[in-house]
Amino acid sequence: MSKYILKKPHQQEDDDYEYEYDDEGNIVYYAVRPNKTQIKKEIALLNALGEEISTLQSAQITSLGLPEKLENAIREIAKMPHKSARKRQLKFIAQQFYKMESEVEPIFEKVAKFKNKSSHAVREHHLIEKWRDRLLKEGQGALTELLDEYPHADSQHLRQLMRNAQKEFGAGKPPKSSRLIYRELKALFEIEEEFEEDDFKNQVVEDDDFDEDFDDFDDEDDD
Repeated sequence: MSKYILKKPHQQEDDDYEYEYDDEGNIVYYAVRPNKTQIKKEIALLNALGEEISTLQSAQITSLGLPEKLENAIREIAKMPHKSARKRQLKFIAQQFYKMESEVEPIFEKVAKFKNKSSHAVREHHLIEKWRDRLLKEGQGALTELLDEYPHADSQHLRQLMRNAQKEFGAGKPPKSSRLIYRELKALFEIEEEFEEDDFKNQVVEDDDFDEDFDDFDDEDDD
């Protein structure tokens, strides 16, 4: 018996399958032809993945648990100029990822988390610098706005640091107090984030209670 599955010509889609003919001229299906466009898209994504991983911190790359050969190839990317050798290296990395199949998806997720944390850190840094500059330039007016927006700030401590920073600047001393203001603001914003997360969790609990009450109300109507 032939190992091939007989197919009628009108049942075939030439773009998706490859065929072979038997001695009687009948078309026999024997393989699915890979979708070249889809493969190119996947390779491009894997190429970009290798590029992204190469920009991570060393400890982050290690935490991905990549095969040693692949990890070493990725680490070499950072040392290469943007020329043909780099492109060949990225192509090799993409090929290695392609062979890993389903194992790649968790790596995409981990890298995305690393990138999100990095983006958040950059935004936080800019926010802290903005408020520090305002406190040092605008004084009490900026502090009042800060307290309105971030009510958990230690106004007395910040006010003292602001005075010290002004004195240090006037005396040409190192900006010790300016750095302390940065640390104080960083701690403040982290505290505010925790309060916001707690408020959100409490809101979720309240919504759940409302849903339960609403279910009870439905039961009463049924009675």
